[in-house]
Parts: sequence; C-alpha cells; structure tokens
Amino acid sequence: MTKFNDTLLRAARGEKIDHTPAWYMRQAGRSQPEYLKIKEEHGSLEDIVRQPELCAYVTKLPVDQYNVDAAILYKDIVTPLPSIGIDVKIKAGVGPVISNPIRSVQDVHNLGEISPEDDVPYVLETIKILTQEQLNVPLIGFAGAPFTLASYMIEGGPSRTYNLTKSFMVSEPEAWFTLMDKLADMTITYVTAQVNAGAKAIQVFDSWVGALSVSDYRIFIKPVMERIFTELRKLNVPLITFGVGASHLANEWHDLPVDVVGLDWRLPIKEAGERGLTKTLQGNLDPTILIADWKVIEERVKVIIEQGVEHGSHIFNLGHGVFPDVKPATLKKLTELVHTYSAELRKQK
Repeated sequence: MTKFNDTLLRAARGEKIDHTPAWYMRQAGRSQPEYLKIKEEHGSLEDIVRQPELCAYVTKLPVDQYNVDAAILYKDIVTPLPSIGIDVKIKAGVGPVISNPIRSVQDVHNLGEISPEDDVPYVLETIKILTQEQLNVPLIGFAGAPFTLASYMIEGGPSRTYNLTKSFMVSEPEAWFTLMDKLADMTITYVTAQVNAGAKAIQVFDSWVGALSVSDYRIFIKPVMERIFTELRKLNVPLITFGVGASHLANEWHDLPVDVVGLDWRLPIKEAGERGLTKTLQGNLDPTILIADWKVIEERVKVIIEQGVEHGSHIFNLGHGVFPDVKPATLKKLTELVHTYSAELRKQK
C-alpha cells in the first residue's frame, strides 16, 4: 500500500497542508458505470450495503478513479433505523419510505435501542475491510442528525414542507425532546462503533434542518447536537456537520464542538469568514455546475479554492451530492484542479 494520505485529517484540525484536500458527497455510486452494473446485478442500496466485500469495493471505487483525499462509507443515513423499530425501505426515485411513521408520544416511547454489533454488523465489517486492507486515505463514517431522521420518521418519507415534523415539534415538545434523546443515543452508539471499527472522521448530515428558523433551531435542535458532538469528541476524530439550505444556521453550527462546518453553495466561503466562522470550512461547489462546460467549472472552482486558501483551513467538496448526470471523468479532472491550483496558491502564502 502507498503512503497514507492524511491531508484531510490535518486540514480538519487546522494544521498545515500542502494542498487543499477534496472529496465529494455521494462520490460512491450514482454516475459510475461500474456501480450501475453492480446495482443491476445485486439490487438496491440496501442489498449492496449488506454485502461487506461489495460495499467496500463501491466505497473505494471513487478513491481509485478520482484520486480524492477521503472515502465516504457507502450507505444511507436511515441504515440504522430498523434497529430501533422503524420499518424503512429506500424506494427508487423517491428515497426512504417508512410504513410505521411516528404519530404519537407512545410511538416515541416504543422505539428501541441499537446494538451495532448485532444490528448492523455488515456496516462494521465493511469499515474493517476498508481500513485494515484497502485504503490509503481516511474513511469518513457518518450518521444522520436527529432532526433529519425525525423528519423521515414523522412524515413517512421525504417532504418539501416538513409540516408534520414541525407541527409535532411545537405541539408535542415533551415527545419531541424524548425523540431527540433517543435518536441522539442511537447516533452516539452507532458512530462510536464506526470509529472503533476504523473510521477516521465522522460527518453528521442534518440535511433538512434548514427548514427551521434560527430561534427554533436554538430551542428544539441545538441542545441535542451539543450533546451528540460533546460525546463524539471523546473519540478523537475530526467531526464535520453539514446541511442543505441552512446558511442562516452556519454560525449556530460553528458554536458546536465540531472541527469542520460544511457549507452548501448558497454561502460563499469568504462570506462565512466575514460572519465570524474561523473553523475549517468544507465545500462548496454547486453540483449542477459539473454538467457545464469545463471552462465554467474551472472558473467557479478556482474562486472557491482562492477563498478557501485565504480562509486558511478548507476542505473542497460540493454543496450537496454528486448526481447521476455527472461524468466520472469530470470528477477526476476536478480533483486534479483542486490539488494543483491550491498547491500553487499555498506555496505563495
């Protein structure tokens, strides 16, 4: 195996780096022909995740193809939910669909606890295969944040308005905070098992929390996120938080005991710095730009790299995940641009 590339870990901790590290959310799967072939032969995401050797291959594929500085474990944020009694299926073209949504206080009390070694051994085995045998870059483990998980559990699936979730939150605060605590316990236990298996960094996806106002976030969400990240700090791995359409919450995230604040494309890195964010920032190319002409991609990427180098600590990523129309060759070329252009700029500093 070649020398271990720890650039992402050093960037996350604010240490000196020679180039800006890059990885891409949903880099495994989606647009890769090898993955599409596997999916055709082996079935759904859930089927692939339950086969550790195959899942490890899918996870490692973009590292080999794109030369990115990290792998992200191939799975879904709802993977652990069946362990606590939620009947969830990932429906093609829709997303997670839940047949027994949370509708009452009693439903919350009926939720169980996760035992990762018993409930998701295939996830832990995949991590061990990757970190003990295959990867020369950090493996990022991940989990869904309580609000985002709760939104699926209450709505019964994806939502554009989160009406049921927000109504439950404000109308049944006692039940809501009980639900947050149960999901926090699950997340802490699940993430701890991932790190013990070999994950070198953790990203917590609060994908849909941007639906809340700052005041509601502070009341209903921030306390549980404080507890989660305070516990996860004991694992001594970099912690990343991320959500979509949540620029108004960036300062709230910065207050949390995290190492890295992930930004979508709506908040420029320079503006985030002007708003007082001093921690490592991650992001934040609009993924739709990746189907534009290379000249447009290059212009946009260089601006982000320049702002990231000026900020100091920066990890290049997209503002959300890779989608199927993006060509693998574009992602490979993108990584090369991030590495070479950032190295030039960092030499000059």
